[in-house]
Amino acid sequence: MNDSNLANQHRTILVVDDDAAEQEFIIEAFRSNGVTNPIHVVNNGREAIDYLMGKGKFADRAKYPFPTFIMTDLMMPGADGFSILEQLKKNPGWCGIMPAIVMSGSGDEDDAKRAYMLGAGSYHQKATSFSELRRQLKIVHDYWMSCTIPVVDVSSRQLTTRSRAKLGERFPHLRSGSQKRKTRAGRWEVGRKAKG
Repeated sequence: MNDSNLANQHRTILVVDDDAAEQEFIIEAFRSNGVTNPIHVVNNGREAIDYLMGKGKFADRAKYPFPTFIMTDLMMPGADGFSILEQLKKNPGWCGIMPAIVMSGSGDEDDAKRAYMLGAGSYHQKATSFSELRRQLKIVHDYWMSCTIPVVDVSSRQLTTRSRAKLGERFPHLRSGSQKRKTRAGRWEVGRKAKG
């Protein structure tokens, strides 16, 4: 099986919104566009972070696989959409795997700027009609589903790839499973983690 087939095996969508009516609206818009991907919904940023970390009720990765992309509202009680973006930024392995799409009722330029500074893949103001939301989600879904993503297992760990003699070989510190270690000469070098 080639890498692109592995990368496309689980294309789960995670929707984060505190409004039950909005959740249904979003799912219905995806489904009316013919989207058959699994869609998981959580109610706020705290639940989203637990989902991403596989904690608590989200520990079963067969039932709650790591998402291919996350679509989040911004304004939610407790942990908001910015909290999710901050958590993704703290876990660079995640943001390299999964884009975060902000779908917010806020058209505030500062909210959009802050979202992009925190690593949002895109920022969209929520549509006010079903037909417009359906159009927005079709664009978002078609774009992210056409992207090549790193190959990961169900728990979001990037699988080791062969990087020798490839363009990206000059970035050994970005290899999955690599770690820095200090040599006897006091210099830092990047090496592979020992197995076992």
